[in-house]
Amino acid sequence: MHATRKLWTWLAVICVLSFSVLGWVGAEIYLTAPPIPKHIVSTDGQQLFTGEQVERGQEAWLSAGGQQLGTVWGHGSYVAPDWSADWLHREALALREIWAQREFKVPFEQLNKATQGALNARLQEEMRHNSYDKATDTITLSPDRAEAVRVVAEHYMGLFGTDPKLEALRIQYAMNANSLPDHDDLQALPAFIFWSSWAAGTDRPGATLLSYTSNWPSEPLINNRPTATAGIWSVASIILMIGAIAAMIMYHSTAKEEEDPVPPKNDPLFSLKATPSMLATKKYFFVVIGLILAQVGMGAITAHYAVEGHSFFGFPLADILPFTVSRTIHTQFAVLWIATAWLATGLYIAPAISGHEPKYQKLGVNLLFYALLFIVVGSTAMGWIGSVAHKGSAFQFWIGNQGLEFTSMGRVWQILLFVGLLFWVTLLGRGLWPALKKPSESRGLIAMVFLSALCIGGFYATSLTWGRGTHYSMIEYWRWWLVHLWVEGFFEVFATAVIALLFTRLGLIRAATANSAIVLETIVFLFGGILGTLHHLYFTGTPTFVIAIGAMFSALEVVPLSMIGVEAYRNYQRSKAAPWVQSYKWSILCFIAVGFWNTVGAGLLGFSINTPIALYYMQGLNLTAAHGHAALFGVYGMLGIGLMLFCLRGLVARAAWADSLLKPMFWLLNIGLAMMVFISLVPAGIYQAWASVTEGMWFARSPEVVHSKVMETLVWLRVPGDIVFALGTLFLAVFAWRLMTGGSKAAASQGVVTGADRA
Repeated sequence: MHATRKLWTWLAVICVLSFSVLGWVGAEIYLTAPPIPKHIVSTDGQQLFTGEQVERGQEAWLSAGGQQLGTVWGHGSYVAPDWSADWLHREALALREIWAQREFKVPFEQLNKATQGALNARLQEEMRHNSYDKATDTITLSPDRAEAVRVVAEHYMGLFGTDPKLEALRIQYAMNANSLPDHDDLQALPAFIFWSSWAAGTDRPGATLLSYTSNWPSEPLINNRPTATAGIWSVASIILMIGAIAAMIMYHSTAKEEEDPVPPKNDPLFSLKATPSMLATKKYFFVVIGLILAQVGMGAITAHYAVEGHSFFGFPLADILPFTVSRTIHTQFAVLWIATAWLATGLYIAPAISGHEPKYQKLGVNLLFYALLFIVVGSTAMGWIGSVAHKGSAFQFWIGNQGLEFTSMGRVWQILLFVGLLFWVTLLGRGLWPALKKPSESRGLIAMVFLSALCIGGFYATSLTWGRGTHYSMIEYWRWWLVHLWVEGFFEVFATAVIALLFTRLGLIRAATANSAIVLETIVFLFGGILGTLHHLYFTGTPTFVIAIGAMFSALEVVPLSMIGVEAYRNYQRSKAAPWVQSYKWSILCFIAVGFWNTVGAGLLGFSINTPIALYYMQGLNLTAAHGHAALFGVYGMLGIGLMLFCLRGLVARAAWADSLLKPMFWLLNIGLAMMVFISLVPAGIYQAWASVTEGMWFARSPEVVHSKVMETLVWLRVPGDIVFALGTLFLAVFAWRLMTGGSKAAASQGVVTGADRA
C-alpha cells in the first residue's frame, strides 16, 4: 500500500508539471504566433488585403470544408493540396515569371542558367524578407510581388468559385464548384491563404532562413529547408528512445513479477445478475455496430473520390455527398463509435463492480443514450446541410461543420456533448461510489477508472476554447489538446484500467499487482504522452523550442510499447488459463490485437513520422494516414470491440452467442486493416515522401503526384483490403443481428438461463 501511495504521488507530480509546461507553451504560442496585420499593401500604395479579410478568409475556408478539403500547415486531408505550400509555390513562380517577361521579354525557362540563378537568388531575398512593421501593423510588398499575389488570388477565387477552366483541377482536388458562393467570402479566402504562406516563407524577426513555421513546407525555390534544430533534436530523440527502451527492458528483466494466480474453477461472472441499468446499456453497443458500418461505408466513398473526384463509379455522388462531408462523417464516426463503446462499458461495469444499483440509474442511462443519439444524428445532418447548401461560416461554426479534423461538429453540438459527458461521469461515479468508499485491493483500480473518466468528461471542454476568429495557431494548439490528450491519453488510461479490473474480477490477475501496475503504466504513458502532444505543433507557427520538447517527449511515448508484446503474450496465456475462459476468448484476442497494433500502428508507423526531420517531409502525406488507420482502429477500435464483446457476454442469452461469427470477424478485420495499410497507404506515403524530399511539399500534394499512375494504382490496391475489412464488419453486424433477434428464442427453446436472463 505504501509503494502504491508513492506511485500515486509521482503520478500527481508528473501531471501537474507536464500540464504546467503545456500551458506555458500555449502562452508562448499566443505571444509569438505569426502576426495578422491590419493591412497588407504594396509600396506604391495599393491595398491587397486587410486583417479583417485574413480572419474572414480563415472562416470561409473552414466553412467550405477546411481540413476536410486539403490542409493548411500540413493538417487536414490529402487529396486537395496543402494550400500554404500551393500558394507559396505559385506565388514564387508568378513573381519569377513577371521579372523574366518584363526584363528579358522571354519566359523564365528560356533564360540561360546564369540569369536564372540570379533571378532565383533575387526571388529568395524578396520572399524571405520580413516586411511586417509592428508600429503600423502592416505588411508591405513590392509592386512586383503584389502583382504576383493578385495572379494567385485570381486563381484561388476561380477555383473556389465557378471558373469553368478550372473544373478539371477541381475534379482532381475532389472539390465542388462554387464552394464559396458568398462574394465577400470568395474575396477574403486568398487573404488567409496568402497569410498562411507568408508565415511559412518569410523569416522571423531577427532570424535568417527561419520562417514562422520553422521553414515548413519544403520549397527549394525560396530555400525553405529543414532547420538544424529539426535535425539535431531528431537525433537526440532517437538516442533518448533507445536508452529509455533499454532501461525499461532492464527494469522488467530485474524486477520480480508475481505470477498470475491460479484461476478459479468456474467463471466468477457466470452468476452475475445484470441490473436494469446494465441491461439498458445493450442498445449502446448495437448503435456502435451501426456507426461502424456507416463509417466503413463513408471510408470507401472517401477513398474512391481520390480517383474519380466527383463520382462514385460514374454516378455524380459529390452533388449530394461531397468529399468534405463523406470524410467528415468517416473521421467523426470513428471517434464517436469508439467513445460510445467505452462509455457504455463504464456504465455496464459500475454496478457490476460495486454491487449497487443507484436509484434512477436506468433512467439516467436511457436519457444519456437518447441524448447522444440526438447529438450524433443532429450534428451529422446539420453538417451535411451546411456544406451542401453553403450556409456560411456562422451556421457552420455553430451548428454545422466547423471544418476541423476529428472535431468538426458545430459548437452547439460540442456544448451538448460536453454536458452529456459530464452526465456520464456522474452516472459512473454514482455506480462506483460504494466501491470507492469501501477499502479493498481493487480500490486503486476503481479510482483510476473514475479519475480517467473524470478527465474524459472534463478535458472535452478544450473543444470550447476557440472561437470563429481565433488565431489559426491557437486553434491547432487547443484542437490537439482534445484529439491527442482526450482520445490518445485519458481514453487509453480508462480502457487499460477497465481491462485490468475485468481481469481481476475473473481471477486471472492479482488485484494488488494490477493496482500498482496500472498506476505505474499510467505514469510511464502520461510522462511522454502529455508533452508529446507538441509533436503535432512543430510547424504551426510555434516557437522553435516546441520542436525540442515535442521531439523528446514523443520519443518517450514509444517506450512503453517496447514491452507490449510481453503483455500480449501474458494475455494469450490467460486466455488458456481455464476452460471457462474460452467464453471470453474473442474479447481477450481483441486485447491482444490491441497490443500488436500498438506496436505496429502507434509505435512503428507513429515514430516513423514523429521525429521533426521526418515530419518535416511527411506531414500531410499518406504515411500520416497509414499511422492514423493502424492506430485509431487497430488500437482504439479493437479495444472498443473487445470491451463491447465482454459486456455483451453478460447481457445476452448464451445460446444466442456465436463464436463461429466472431472468429471470421476478428481475422477479417485485422487482416483487412493490415492489407489496407501495408499494400496501399504505406507505399503511397513513401512515394509521396520521395516527391516531397526531391521537389518539395507542393509537388508531393500536386495532381501530378496524387493522380499519377503509381498513386492511382495504389488507391485501387486498397480495394482488396477494404473488401476484406468490410466483410469483417458484416460478420459483426450479423452477430449483432443474431443477438437482437435470436437470443430470447434460443434461450426459450434450450431452457438456457444466464445472468442477463435472470435479471
